[in-house]
Amino acid sequence: QVQLQESGGGSVQSGGSLRLSCAASRDTYSFYYMGWFRQAPGKEREGVAAIGRDGRTSYAESVKGRFTISQDNAKNTLYLQMNSLKPEDTAMYYCAASSVSMTGIQALVYARFFGYWGQGTQVTVSS
Repeated sequence: QVQLQESGGGSVQSGGSLRLSCAASRDTYSFYYMGWFRQAPGKEREGVAAIGRDGRTSYAESVKGRFTISQDNAKNTLYLQMNSLKPEDTAMYYCAASSVSMTGIQALVYARFFGYWGQGTQVTVSS
């Protein structure tokens, strides 16, 4: 059974930075796609960023230019560097992994394609 464990969340002021990490219990290269999703209270879960096995990345429009997704296959770890944080970035952030072949756009839109999920880490940005 695959386990994903997020860390790195916290509280920051607007304009600040955080780096989220997601440690996988299995070789991350074995997944077709890994991604970060977030869900704010009262809102639907949304795809934030995704990275394919080939290294291609995709981002939600709201985070382009501010967030960077990366992975270190030697450490079986996925990262999300978040800069220039805004109050609207406040949410629970989830790491996810998929064994399904898909496009980058599908990875952001179709959370149901991801079969493995972490427990989440809270990010709170104050103005």
